[in-house]
Amino acid sequence: MEAATLKTLEQVAKGIAATFGSHCEVVIHDVGAKHPEHSIVAIENGHVTGRKVGDGASHVVLEQVRQADAQPSDHLSYLTKTPDGKILKSSTMYIRGRNGKVAAILGINYDISSLLMVEDAVHELIDTKDKTQGEPEKIVNVNDLLDELIAQSVALVGKPVALMNKEDKMRAIGFLSQSGAFLVTKSGDKIAKYFGISKYTLYSYIDKQQEEK
Repeated sequence: MEAATLKTLEQVAKGIAATFGSHCEVVIHDVGAKHPEHSIVAIENGHVTGRKVGDGASHVVLEQVRQADAQPSDHLSYLTKTPDGKILKSSTMYIRGRNGKVAAILGINYDISSLLMVEDAVHELIDTKDKTQGEPEKIVNVNDLLDELIAQSVALVGKPVALMNKEDKMRAIGFLSQSGAFLVTKSGDKIAKYFGISKYTLYSYIDKQQEEK
């Protein structure tokens, strides 16, 4: 591997490790090394897998050396496991030199063992017994509730207030009445103003709806 390529990869490795912290191992393998058992030429946070510079090749490096694949595909975001039981989220990227051939392999191994434990704990906390519930229930204050019910009544009719006729407004107000909108203090004033009618007309609509039941 060319010295310039190695220097660049070392810079990238340090940046990745610094960004994601001590649980993130970044290792650089020299594919062209004469001795694959000593392919690691740079490593950050080697404690994750217990490796150091000069240590041997991983499975992916040995496969690349053995097959000499000119166009290998990067292997991203897969799970691996260390001999001591750590679960790692790994990615393997093939780095090409000036001649277009694979010169190095950049590997990222992030120890997610503790995160998996947190995931289990969080899942237990957020799990609910009601498996039939489709969406989380909305929690709204009284002021917002009336606005939301009015919006629902307009959506039910399917046209803006400016285009509603008498029957449309009666249908919308009937929905509001059934939904308990008039239990909100001073809701009658707001609803009458919204639909452009008087309070007398509003309550006559409500009375007519109840008579038709």
